[in-house]
Amino acid sequence: QVQLVESGGGLVQPGGSLRLSCKVSGNIFSISAMAWYRQAPGKQRELVAVISSGGSLNYADSVKGRFTISRDNAKNTVYLQMNSLKPEDTAVYYCKAVKSLPPPRDYWGQGTQVTVSS
Repeated sequence: QVQLVESGGGLVQPGGSLRLSCKVSGNIFSISAMAWYRQAPGKQRELVAVISSGGSLNYADSVKGRFTISRDNAKNTVYLQMNSLKPEDTAVYYCKAVKSLPPPRDYWGQGTQVTVSS
């Protein structure tokens, strides 16, 4: 079993910065990738950023150049550094861990609210 606990969400002004954290615990072996998703009210959940076990990074076009995903293996934690925040970034942000070995499955955190407003 894998448990994910997100933190760092809150209210921030446009142009501000915020760092989200995702603490991973339990059976963390064979996790192939970590990802951040977000979901705004009335919209589909969308992929924001991915970091693979090999360190490859991918970002949604809407956040490229503003957001950075990273990891601290010693702390079993992944981060999402969000800079130059816009009101359209307002959403619930979710952390996901991907396991590829049988049985394959994804693990999700409970989400953390990010609100960008003046």
